[in-house]
Amino acid sequence: MNKVIGIIAGSLRKESFSKKIAKTLVPMAPEGFEFKIISIDDLPVYNQDFDDHNQVPESYVKFREAVKAIDGIIFVTPEHNRSVPAALKNALDIGSRPMGKSVWNGKPGAVFSNSPGNLSAFGANHHLRQSLVFLNIPAMQQPEVYIPHINEAFDKEGNMKNQDTKDFLKKAVEAYIEWFKNNSPS
Repeated sequence: MNKVIGIIAGSLRKESFSKKIAKTLVPMAPEGFEFKIISIDDLPVYNQDFDDHNQVPESYVKFREAVKAIDGIIFVTPEHNRSVPAALKNALDIGSRPMGKSVWNGKPGAVFSNSPGNLSAFGANHHLRQSLVFLNIPAMQQPEVYIPHINEAFDKEGNMKNQDTKDFLKKAVEAYIEWFKNNSPS
């Protein structure tokens, strides 16, 4: 049975670079693995009242079930104001609640950040890692995956045209798979 690795793009924008990277990663899954994109597009802002008063939105239920069903997770994130986009932080919060029922616990993770600029979303990458510590998502430390000038990496159809970036992502995926094998609880 294949190990399923979820991929979450931390942007809601239809043409987001993070979503394009996520789609680029899917066919890179090696034998014995399946990469599956988990959307965060329709998640309302987390409100504990939903859980406390048994009024959990269906989108929360579907998201939590999707994350429960995966064995590991790759986060692909842009940077908003030197931090994690609100939509991605919201998804982390939804998956971690109600308290004691986190769907993230122990799933080996990786953070791939990207930006049109030179800093490659360094701030978002490291802020996300801070949250992952609390969520008990062990995150791959090496290689660090920062992708600069992502706005130049795709053609008009959304396919990655930059072979150097594609090769770098392939090596990062290979490193993650090895790291996953060494850090997976099962």
